[in-house]
Amino acid sequence: MRIRPAWPVPWTRPAGVLRRRLRRALPAIVALVLLAPLSGCRTDLTPPGSPTPWPAEYARRWQWQWQLSGPVDVTVDADVFLLDPVRTTSTETAALRARDRRLVCQVQVGSYATTDPDASRFPAAVRGAVVPGRPGSRWLDVRQWDTLKPVLADRFRLCRGKGFGAVALTDADGYLHRSGFPLTFDDQLLFNRQLAALARSLDLSPGLVNDVPQVAALAPDFDFAVNEECIRRRECAKLLPFTDDDKPVFHVEYTGDPTEFCVTTVGYGFSSIRKDRDLDAWREPCPLP
Repeated sequence: MRIRPAWPVPWTRPAGVLRRRLRRALPAIVALVLLAPLSGCRTDLTPPGSPTPWPAEYARRWQWQWQLSGPVDVTVDADVFLLDPVRTTSTETAALRARDRRLVCQVQVGSYATTDPDASRFPAAVRGAVVPGRPGSRWLDVRQWDTLKPVLADRFRLCRGKGFGAVALTDADGYLHRSGFPLTFDDQLLFNRQLAALARSLDLSPGLVNDVPQVAALAPDFDFAVNEECIRRRECAKLLPFTDDDKPVFHVEYTGDPTEFCVTTVGYGFSSIRKDRDLDAWREPCPLP
């Protein structure tokens, strides 16, 4: 923060007068510098736009919320909201944007659900195995970019139309699962990079959800990361390519004591919270550094 003198300093002032005035002003200047970090970063942030900016100087200071069930609580004290684009209304996003909150749209890119409004747009040739734990969802053949691109582009446009400035790409790791297709590491890498480029072409900031094995390769292509349970899985260090480049890592644990895992994740520079698995409004954030 640049501190301007409280008075004009003409070059003709005698040195003794200047020294006395500087001595009188010094305590006030020191107080301003010491108190600046305590005032909170949110009031000074540039209001979010499209695509959402992520100022490097705040990379380790975001508070965030991830809500996919229940009425959206727009009063939660968080800078960043990760929400479902179909369930969330334009009224809710407008209320959040009026408070200068950054809005991230969760988009399934490697799978689809039979209940999705656009489910019929995925031809049988790209529909794979059932996603474990989600009987109504199936993996997609991410090798067929020309077929998937128009549908995914419209999903991104829905996000932008509702006021989101960023997209978090979920199920972008089908190669790690029994997807029903012989997907390789390189197949997924190409698909994820194409998605990041597509998001940017639509003025949306792209974020990578999980897919930890590809973080080192994909960090340059994405603006932020969202991670589930890197503490429980013992893989938090693999997310450092994001924080090393002053990019946010939004991290959640569903079990464990925040007073214990926060020490590790805040030390890594992550924005961490504890949530229930149904991702309702409740959250327990880690303190900011």
